Amino acid sequence: MGLFNIFSKEKKETLDQGLSKTKESVFSKLTRAVAGKSKVDDEVLDNLEEVLITSDVGVETTLRIIERIEKRVAQDKYVNTSELNGILKQEIAGLLAENNSDTPIDFDAELPTTPYVIMVVGVNGVGKTTTIGKLAHQFTKAGKKVYLGAADTFRAAAVDQLVIWGERAGVPVIKQKMGADPASVAYDTIASAKANNADVVIIDTAGRLHNKINLMNELTKIKNVMQKVVPSAPNEVLLVLDGSTGQNAFEQAKQFTKATDVTALAITKLDGTAKGGVVIGISDQFKIPVKYIGLGEGMEHLQVFDKDRFVETLFE
Repeated sequence: MGLFNIFSKEKKETLDQGLSKTKESVFSKLTRAVAGKSKVDDEVLDNLEEVLITSDVGVETTLRIIERIEKRVAQDKYVNTSELNGILKQEIAGLLAENNSDTPIDFDAELPTTPYVIMVVGVNGVGKTTTIGKLAHQFTKAGKKVYLGAADTFRAAAVDQLVIWGERAGVPVIKQKMGADPASVAYDTIASAKANNADVVIIDTAGRLHNKINLMNELTKIKNVMQKVVPSAPNEVLLVLDGSTGQNAFEQAKQFTKATDVTALAITKLDGTAKGGVVIGISDQFKIPVKYIGLGEGMEHLQVFDKDRFVETLFE
């Protein structure tokens, strides 16, 4: 049985703790939204709309959720406010199920190709390098041979940090001198990984967003050079977003999805914020699967995103 087929008690506790600030915030707002009301009416729905928007679910996604609940209220004629929590859970889970949200992955599963190349993108400070280190740890724990590529060659701190995480995860890090061509680092990493029969290659890229055209050109060049070694590379483009920035994460997602073909999302730093609702909005609006969520500093605190478990935890 795969590593993630069973949602362990430890993982559930990590999810509970990681989302605790968001849960407390949402429940206190929901309590105020239904105060003095026995049935869900227009006023409660207006209040609920405000609860969701101020919880960083996003305007578009909030309106879709409210529309779904309005249909339920119209269909059932009378909906008690005590039922609102359960209905919210059902409708948000239903909304996410309709979108491009993959089922939880399994690190133990056989990879579709080897080496499986993941290119990681995202602005500086979102937890990109940390996420790479934790991913390397998870894959290694599952018996995969992992190589890391330090293609953020414009910041010495980025390379140094990746080397530290590589040591923690027990995986090699391929790097060059500061200011080297990022595409050259990516090429060397994949060539070395292929020569040594590695299973997974994770490439860290520069976290700059000052000029979308330059970013697009750089990421395209990295892709083209990687494909000289592995024609299918990158097999995944993972965008890392900082969940604690709320609506700013939406803007970063917009910019990066315009600059490159993002295929998966990792949303970090959810443990220190009440803005966990951003996961629902981003998952809904961008139709790109959220694969991972960051719930703390520890190696095990990067969790595979299970949309059903996430919603269940948020509203239980």
